[in-house]
Amino acid sequence: MLWANRHVVVGVTGGIACYKSCYLVRRLVEAGAQVDVILTRGAAEFVTPVTFEALTGRPVFSSLWEPGRALAHVQLGRSADLFIVAPATAHTLARIRHGFADDFLTAAVLAAQCPVVLAPAMNDAMFAAPPTVENVAELRSRGMTVVGPEGGPLAEGAADRPGRMSEPDTILAYARRAVASASPLVGRRVVVTAGPTRESLDPVRVITNRSSGKMGYRLAEAAWQRGANVLLISGPSGEAVPIGVEFEAIESTADLHGAVQRALPAADVLIMAAAPADYRPSESTPTKRPRQQGPVSLSFEPTVDILVATQPDRKPGAVVVGFALETGLDLGKAKAKLERKGLDFVVGNDALEPGAGFEVDTNRVLVLGRDGFRREFPLASKSVVAEQILDLVETKLG
Repeated sequence: MLWANRHVVVGVTGGIACYKSCYLVRRLVEAGAQVDVILTRGAAEFVTPVTFEALTGRPVFSSLWEPGRALAHVQLGRSADLFIVAPATAHTLARIRHGFADDFLTAAVLAAQCPVVLAPAMNDAMFAAPPTVENVAELRSRGMTVVGPEGGPLAEGAADRPGRMSEPDTILAYARRAVASASPLVGRRVVVTAGPTRESLDPVRVITNRSSGKMGYRLAEAAWQRGANVLLISGPSGEAVPIGVEFEAIESTADLHGAVQRALPAADVLIMAAAPADYRPSESTPTKRPRQQGPVSLSFEPTVDILVATQPDRKPGAVVVGFALETGLDLGKAKAKLERKGLDFVVGNDALEPGAGFEVDTNRVLVLGRDGFRREFPLASKSVVAEQILDLVETKLG
């Protein structure tokens, strides 16, 4: 677990958005982190210290002058693996930018020797004001991660411009990326394909398959959170585009082929989790086929094998992962695909196994490597399987 045994400090400042900080802290604690909360005097007007004590099981820090805690701000700054300030008011951003250390929060941030994540929250006009714009730009230039803010309802009413604090799940996604500095994926270009393709019979009807795209979306999400620059190329899917991920929608196998071909020269990693159609109708009519015409006979032709066709376009040293979904796990077919398509890893799974394959949130896979590597992973969520696959990719990247 990423957060297990990590020490996270959460600074909460005086804004109505601090109610979201309760959920943020709870999520971190549930994920296994040791969380210390610093509550400013203004924040305590909105949420009491006992709330965070109940959530963390630890005392809340608020004053530099509390007996017995003379060096607590320095100790927190040195021991933390991550420092989050959420919400970060305009006043707090200004004071952090200029190195003020006259309260517990700013003193601890100044002493911090870990990644710092700031989640601004304020009136939209305040965020757009030149001093705040300059402060945010300067803090980013120092390596701090600034998450949001977003447009939406504020305490004084709706606003289209940014001002509303990002949701806790968004902050956590950026927080995870901020602590991924040791990952070989940091700064790498990762291309992930996902979902089905659709081949047209006519303007209304298509030939497709049952792929939901879940596995590819979880891979793209996890790769971005490990610090990669991720492009997700996806056929039709009901999945939400992961936070921070660049997205390109495609329809047909030919569309997917073109998108992959354009992306490959810059890709350090290619993960082909999509389920492109192997065949397409030999002819697509320009108008809808009426039922009154009676039975329809169709002829099909094979689509391009994208992994085979794009081998010359791969960046030298790129890590390539393919998938081999069969009705029954076929080791021979998986090995053949590994060789024929020039893969570093092939991920095999069984479409007929309950809880694995298409349209479910779990998967059980067998991974084969070019160098003879073989490992079976037990049934788990597709998020967990994505992490396991990326662990292998990172090992290959070295």
